[in-house]
Amino acid sequence: MILRLPARIPGLLWLLSVILVAALLLSGCGQRIWASDADIMAARHQHGGAPELTLVTIMHYGANRGDHTALFINGTERVVFDPAGSWFLDTIPERNDVHFGMTPAAGASFFISHVRPSHYAVVQRLLVTPEVAEQAKALALQAGPVPPARCAAATSRLLRQLPGFGQIGTTFFPHALMNSFAQMPGVQTYELHHDDPEIQEKMLRVQRPL
Repeated sequence: MILRLPARIPGLLWLLSVILVAALLLSGCGQRIWASDADIMAARHQHGGAPELTLVTIMHYGANRGDHTALFINGTERVVFDPAGSWFLDTIPERNDVHFGMTPAAGASFFISHVRPSHYAVVQRLLVTPEVAEQAKALALQAGPVPPARCAAATSRLLRQLPGFGQIGTTFFPHALMNSFAQMPGVQTYELHHDDPEIQEKMLRVQRPL
């Protein structure tokens, strides 16, 4: 027996394709991860030193573009806002792109997972008030989970809400955010390269309390 398909099957296939694409787009939105209060309290790390924000931009060597943005926040505790990021450690609890318990070892793990032959890291550190650091952490917890390709947009939007950061422009481009952040008074800038013989020491050096 020959099965004859309806004449309108192309339209049906088109509709099914649209539904499939929509489903894929929805599945691509940030995944909700919610560590327990107990896990967060157990991992909590007080880094010491002055409150600060550290913007990390992962730059592509060949294209000279930024491929990822993350923000370390050091206040009453040290966390990293890694919007739409893929980094994780089993020992580090996460709530919607905010990773808690960011010890120097955890920070080094973050850096080494991104610094490789194709990419290097630009690390920009800035002293802030305790109030700004706590507000940044609160905003980071509200921002996630962030959809793919929105790391710079989410981070720039967060920064613009902080007192004294109104000059930061909203952008989808990590290198544009890096350049804008560089205009803030007092920014200290460092680079991490995979072939630097002192890379291990420098990954810890850029995290030392200010």
